[in-house]
Amino acid sequence: MAERNLEAITNMTMTEKEICRKVVHLDVEWSLVDRAALLRRFFRVLCNRFLVCSVGKPSRYRRLPRDVDPDLVSLKISVMGDCQIGKTSFVTKYVGDGQEQKSVQMEGLNLMNKVLFVRGARIGFSIWDVGGDHNKSLDHVPLACTDAAAIFFMFDLTSRCTLNSVLGWYRHARKWNRTAVPVLIGTKFDDFVDLPLDLQWTIVSQARDYARAMKATLFFSSATHNINVNKVFKFITAKLFNLPWTVERNLTVGEPIIDF
Repeated sequence: MAERNLEAITNMTMTEKEICRKVVHLDVEWSLVDRAALLRRFFRVLCNRFLVCSVGKPSRYRRLPRDVDPDLVSLKISVMGDCQIGKTSFVTKYVGDGQEQKSVQMEGLNLMNKVLFVRGARIGFSIWDVGGDHNKSLDHVPLACTDAAAIFFMFDLTSRCTLNSVLGWYRHARKWNRTAVPVLIGTKFDDFVDLPLDLQWTIVSQARDYARAMKATLFFSSATHNINVNKVFKFITAKLFNLPWTVERNLTVGEPIIDF
């Protein structure tokens, strides 16, 4: 059989050999085209899934490819802080329980999305909640921070050690993103108001010092009572799109602090 095939090939005319070479060449080209199409579909799914955005100047956002959603502006937000401080509860309060159930979860990372309308424009928040366990979550920090438009650094208002950890999270995040808007958020304000007044003063003073060092806006919040949760996202939207910001500073100890 092999000898007959060799004889047949030897007896081919030059034209037949050229045709064979072209057919083989076309087969290779179509294989490459198929692979490229598969890669395009894969990355399109990733864009839809995670609403990945890039940080640009001065607008800090980009539109998704036209074949994905030409009307959606995507913003990536990273959320960082120690374990058990209420990060996930904070994000869930904002996106809603239904969206939280649709979230993408992996060890050390939780992804949630929310789409809203701002002055006729559709804004898609892609929120990357990094787990608080350093050993399990530090590997996710580069992925979560890269291209983020804003980074929320969170701590428990009733636990000063979680506030002390904020600067470490900040330094690690800034290795991967130096342009994202920083926001410092204290959680569990509803428990904080039960602390002795002198301890409240100390925590407020330290949090304000950290916010100034980070050049961050400071919010005290409560997911349980929905205190300042929506305001944080309204602030970051106004900041990124140069919209008017009407909320005033509140430095009264015993009330939800807003300092910028």
